[in-house]
Amino acid sequence: MEHDRPRATPALIAQRLGLYLGVAALLALLITWGDTGTFVGGAAWSDVFWPRLAQLGMIAVILTMQRVGLLSGIVTGVVLAFTAVVAFEGEMASYYWIGEFFLHALKLIIVPLVVFAMIVGVTSLGDVRKLGRLGGRTVIYYVLTTLVAVVIGSVLVNIFRPGEGITLEGAGHAADKAAAGISDLVLSFVGCTGDPAKGGTCDTNIVDSMANLRMLPIIVFSLVFGAVLTTIGDKSKPVLAFCEGGNDAMMKVVHLIMLLAPVGVFGLVAGRFGTALAEHGTETFLHEIGALAGYSGTVLGGLAIHGVVVLPLILYFTTRRNVLRYVRGNGGVLLTAFSTASSAATIPLTLEAAEEVNGVDRRAAQFVIPLGATVNMNGTALYEAVAALFIAQAYGIELSFAAQLLVVVTATLAAIGAAGIPEAGLVTLVTVLHAVGLPTEGVGLILAIDWLLDRFRTSVNVWGDAVGAAVIERYGLGAPAPRPNDG
Repeated sequence: MEHDRPRATPALIAQRLGLYLGVAALLALLITWGDTGTFVGGAAWSDVFWPRLAQLGMIAVILTMQRVGLLSGIVTGVVLAFTAVVAFEGEMASYYWIGEFFLHALKLIIVPLVVFAMIVGVTSLGDVRKLGRLGGRTVIYYVLTTLVAVVIGSVLVNIFRPGEGITLEGAGHAADKAAAGISDLVLSFVGCTGDPAKGGTCDTNIVDSMANLRMLPIIVFSLVFGAVLTTIGDKSKPVLAFCEGGNDAMMKVVHLIMLLAPVGVFGLVAGRFGTALAEHGTETFLHEIGALAGYSGTVLGGLAIHGVVVLPLILYFTTRRNVLRYVRGNGGVLLTAFSTASSAATIPLTLEAAEEVNGVDRRAAQFVIPLGATVNMNGTALYEAVAALFIAQAYGIELSFAAQLLVVVTATLAAIGAAGIPEAGLVTLVTVLHAVGLPTEGVGLILAIDWLLDRFRTSVNVWGDAVGAAVIERYGLGAPAPRPNDG
């Protein structure tokens, strides 16, 4: 939708900023009038008007920077949120509702978004009965590498526990799921909250699961439904057309909601950290900043292990290729992935690097890489696992092994078909939190740094696709392994 906007020239930016600041001044005047009963003038009026104008002026700046680009708006929102927290402390709690609006707008569309995205993602494989050696091994590669990434993230967050010591309230029913056993995990695939013989409840049908936002049965149903659609021939065409149209429409809806992201991030970050500073003092505020740094380090550490250790080892031991040469051949691809934060945007470059620079068989590259942009999210799945467990720690919830296994399973399954969703990491994280019963409000803790981590996890996603092309060339097409010094 960005391409429909006029080019953000300095003159246009200045014009927009003047307009938005004028609206901010008018709103500040009206709010002050309502709070003080005085339209203008007086010491009490000044004490309310000028701080309110400064706060609304920050939002005006964020909206102006959003005209430059979504990333510019989000970064500006984060910077101004912390500026506002330092300047106004607890007053910023009154802006938390803006972030809540943004989060609930995402939650509102999760069910149709996940259903359509999953179905379209699975049907893009073609008839699942006829995947053959190439398709079958490609799917196995993506599922296994995604699972490994999630396990790496889960292990690291359990070792370093970056969320400990944060005092968040409102965990609600999450503690019930925290102690879930293996039988409860299996039953959750069909919409049960636990063993009915032990007081658990079960949804009566998939619509009931959708109404209760039980994401695991919704994901399983969508995957099975999509797989079955691929087996019934021409009868599936009207249903596929409907699902593809629904998926395209939901992508547009996500784009619209993401226009709220810069201001939503501002509200969540300023409200969360402002409350911490006002109610618990500087020490708690600094502790939460430290916890955020620990969370970021855990995510980046996990991505580094997966991208720098696991995937290169897979590449070397399965194909005997020169890993450094293969990395150099994909250097431009990885830089593009980091700069755009979009797997889809890198597809042409990834194909070119695989076929022309690294000499991957065209049949493998043309199948694996576009498919990877649809179903492969190694980096994002790892991030979801770390974020979910970090939020659980922040709420003081000790998740059982089965509950953590539920996080692993949900993050892995959510990766299938979700890669095409704009800001997929944020959307699918909300899905994972719902699956485990963790409060989605915890997302406000990590949004301050999410815009940066998104670029690293996208790079790992794309690197996984590039490695997959070489692996599947060897084991999907049966091509002979190149010598270790070959490119």
